[in-house]
Amino acid sequence: MDCKVAVAWMHDYLDGDLDRRQAESLKQHMNECAECRQRFDALARTEALVKAIPSKQAPAGLEERILASLPKTRRPAGWSGWVRRHPAMSAAALFLVVMLSSFVAMWNQDRQLSVSGPDLDNVIIEGTTVIVPEGQEVSGDLTVANGTAEVHGDVKGDLTVIDGNVTLASTAHIAGHVQEIDRVFDWAWYKVRSWFGTLAYGS
Repeated sequence: MDCKVAVAWMHDYLDGDLDRRQAESLKQHMNECAECRQRFDALARTEALVKAIPSKQAPAGLEERILASLPKTRRPAGWSGWVRRHPAMSAAALFLVVMLSSFVAMWNQDRQLSVSGPDLDNVIIEGTTVIVPEGQEVSGDLTVANGTAEVHGDVKGDLTVIDGNVTLASTAHIAGHVQEIDRVFDWAWYKVRSWFGTLAYGS
């Protein structure tokens, strides 16, 4: 499989849009291609983090602070001239500042346990511990933020733990990847790297 095809399929796989044959072909390619495997891990971490973070507005006053930091007087050349000549780069830089500021604010504000996934019927929550009991099965991906994931049964997808711990019993079976994400800046790095990597492959 060509790496460009693999990158395109990664997004479909994470969205659950690949059929079984395509998914197996993609997994086989990633087993043989370390670069594609790293790219997939970065994309999976980013998607898990985005799913785990509640939808919130940017912090109050952020827009005003950004606007206040921009030059208030026109200059004959220099900075304003550069901005006019490179509008796309200026917009991208502003977007990254707003995006990273919002992510950091949300990460710091929301430290409560969060559990997400398409099938949580067989999941037990005790305090900050999320338990998949022995003999029970969770269909699809399971994401735990700010807590401990304790798996004794089966997870038919990826297991992602954000700012927490994973405990796998000998009876546990995870069909997908097990990932632990501990720091907001790791997440931001993966987000930026995967975004620019996707642009590079798409061009």
